[in-house]
Amino acid sequence: MRVSAIRPVHVKYLFKNLQFIRFQSVPSLAHFNPYYADSFSDESDSDTENNIICVEKSNSNINVVELSSNGVIEILNNLKKEPIFALSFFYQLKERGFLHDVWTYMEIIKILCYWGMNRKLVCLLSEVIKLEKEHFSLQVMDLLEAMVKGIKSEDLSSLGRAIDALIKAYVSLGMFDEAIDILFKTKRRVVGPCLLSCNFLINRLVEHEKVDMAVEIYKQLKWLGQSPNVYTYGIVIKAYCRKGSFEEAVHVFREMEEAGVTPNVFTYTAYVQGLCEHGRSDLGYEVLRALKGENVPIDVYGYTVVIRGFVKEKKLKEAEIVLVDMENEGLVPDEYSYGGALIQGYCKSRNIMKALAVHNEMATKGIKTNCVMVSSILQCLCQIGMAPEAVDQYKNFKDLGVLLDEIAYNVVIDALCKMGNLNEAVWLLDEMKAKKMVLDIVHYTTLINGYCLQGKMFDALSLFKEMKEKGLQPDLITYNVLVGGFSRSGLAEDAFLLLDDMRGLGLIPGTATHNLIIEGLCLGRKVKETEMYLYRLEDKSIENYSAMVNGYCESDNATKAYKLFVMLFKEGRYVKKTSRLKLLSTLCLEGEYD
Repeated sequence: MRVSAIRPVHVKYLFKNLQFIRFQSVPSLAHFNPYYADSFSDESDSDTENNIICVEKSNSNINVVELSSNGVIEILNNLKKEPIFALSFFYQLKERGFLHDVWTYMEIIKILCYWGMNRKLVCLLSEVIKLEKEHFSLQVMDLLEAMVKGIKSEDLSSLGRAIDALIKAYVSLGMFDEAIDILFKTKRRVVGPCLLSCNFLINRLVEHEKVDMAVEIYKQLKWLGQSPNVYTYGIVIKAYCRKGSFEEAVHVFREMEEAGVTPNVFTYTAYVQGLCEHGRSDLGYEVLRALKGENVPIDVYGYTVVIRGFVKEKKLKEAEIVLVDMENEGLVPDEYSYGGALIQGYCKSRNIMKALAVHNEMATKGIKTNCVMVSSILQCLCQIGMAPEAVDQYKNFKDLGVLLDEIAYNVVIDALCKMGNLNEAVWLLDEMKAKKMVLDIVHYTTLINGYCLQGKMFDALSLFKEMKEKGLQPDLITYNVLVGGFSRSGLAEDAFLLLDDMRGLGLIPGTATHNLIIEGLCLGRKVKETEMYLYRLEDKSIENYSAMVNGYCESDNATKAYKLFVMLFKEGRYVKKTSRLKLLSTLCLEGEYD
């Protein structure tokens, strides 16, 4: 077909009618002979015929013929002033089976670099890396080499941006060795990654506990002549503090001084945070106060770090002192200072009165509560046996318009189950479904446990089946709850069937599972079945025997419990303290203790 016999179509028109395109990829040519749009000429009929998109109208039907790598490059070049269109075109070709090669990728990368579309560039390169891992013919290093050779000297900034994106793509995929390889390969060339990308890589290494690797990169960069900035130093200080090397961290401060770089809030806070994370919050607070004395600006986060440190060390009074000190300095505490640290600290120590007092104080200062604080308070109330108060608090928070998450709902469902109010618990679960909230095995297991506590095993089993129908795989806890429920209800056969079901899923019944069956069957007055179960149990532990002592006591078999205790005692094995106390109490009540 001659070129004169074909009428070219405008790129935008073609782009809008992409569904009519019939594609043909010519990767072998494009890999070794890059061909750009500005190289087309009327004198090269054969090349033009093979590489340009053309449309022939016949009977008002549009037929698009052969699209090759060079044709794609030409279209992308024409779309370079409209990067969104160019990127959409690139991806639509890919979706329709076109095999992009080094040169088509390089063309779209050049466009993204020119327009500074860094996030999209990282996503694109991440896809290339994934394809390479899947044994795709396109190699990342081939692409990098083509970029280095193909981008003109005046476009070095674009090359640098592409290298930065490639490093971030590797880091985002957790491929740190490859990211480091790119870093030092390109650093020795005319252009390398910017300091921002180096900082990004070092910081992510620290966050992934690859501290030694991060420090080594910092040293190598300095050896290569890279001048760290204040954030580089801050990250390295954080790295040393993360591993507890505080002397090395102080040495970095000296390096900063020698380089004429003034430490900022980030570098100082990194040091203070390191001290607090290693149980030296008192020293961290001293450093904070010393810095304040030298008029170094310390922000809210710096104080919050120390508050969290004291909370972690269960020094809640000291944490409150820091909070007051922060306010005296004219800083306004935020929800992280209160709820993210202090309120959660009091809840973990089960001091609900203090937690509520701090929460009320926070509210009076106009700081909004959040679902994390609410969940902590509700959970603390349940843990100290105040389930009705937890439900009341939940209703108060809901009336105030506080956004409650799945965790808060689960705590309240658990509280209602413990109160025996299963109807309201089911209603809450239905409310979660109506709100399109994500229900997991924890929510289902909580309500299943509620049914089991009430002996409603049919309802428990129905909910268990619903959970599996939703695609949620029951875990060991779910099975333990059901096994315990069936055992307490005297349904030994059903409990044993569940054990078989567990093993079929690869879940191995543990000591807790066996204890639930032993104590549950005894409660269900199935003493003989329990004795047989214990007898057949392989690798019986002292915990299993302790559960048997408890079971005998629960089934009013104090004599058998005592005989088992004496037998174990003579063998030099001692049941748990709780079991001994339970046995003593049962013997006293039955008048058999002398």
